[in-house]
Amino acid sequence: MKSGEKPVLEVCISPALLHLYDTRGAVVVIIDIFRATSTIIAALHNGAKCVIPVASVAECIELGSHIENSITAGEREGKIAPGLQHGNSPLEYPRQFVEGKTLVLTTTNGTRLLHMVKDASVIVIGSFLNLDAICRYLSRQQKNVLLACASWKDRFNLEDTLFAGAVVNASEDWFDINCDSARAAKYLYQSVNTGKIIDFLKDSSHYRRLSRYNLEKDMEYCTTPNLHPIVPFLRDRELVIDNLH
Repeated sequence: MKSGEKPVLEVCISPALLHLYDTRGAVVVIIDIFRATSTIIAALHNGAKCVIPVASVAECIELGSHIENSITAGEREGKIAPGLQHGNSPLEYPRQFVEGKTLVLTTTNGTRLLHMVKDASVIVIGSFLNLDAICRYLSRQQKNVLLACASWKDRFNLEDTLFAGAVVNASEDWFDINCDSARAAKYLYQSVNTGKIIDFLKDSSHYRRLSRYNLEKDMEYCTTPNLHPIVPFLRDRELVIDNLH
């Protein structure tokens, strides 16, 4: 990036398209609103020591058996994965439960995408729960940004793209945006009554899928802006927060 130029912001709407984007030296925001990134943000803001994202249930169980004061958690198809202690609900991790503990987490979409990103300057975690904090963070970095949506098994979903649109809408003055995915996400967000995000998403496939497991309160929580004003970032294999980020 030349002096005086704005950094570039793009939106990847599916992990299946990630190979089309250059993430070298960029800030990559991992987005999985229902529910991985929301759960990570809630757990860390509520005092978890760190979150270790892993791709498989077997790895989650193995790591948990060797890490003192740890919680193994995750889901497959929206339900607690067999062999794990807890699920992928942000409501499961209040401060009195999670404070000081290591959360080892595996999910269907979000943790998989996180492990796919290569050569980024930094990987951070985004959700409606930390919307303003993420936007402020991105505005200070002076680096290219990729908003990476976890989607659902590589298929486009509304909730991740809607959040990406919220970030684009709030951040477009700081970036050069010539990405139709970013434009489409912004237009989607601008078409929604932002006071009733959850009402819009009730007609989404993922909302309907998770509703079958009575997770409506989870999803309402996940779409509440700025409950947890932190920016988790990946340090080695751990998701953590600190005052420098």
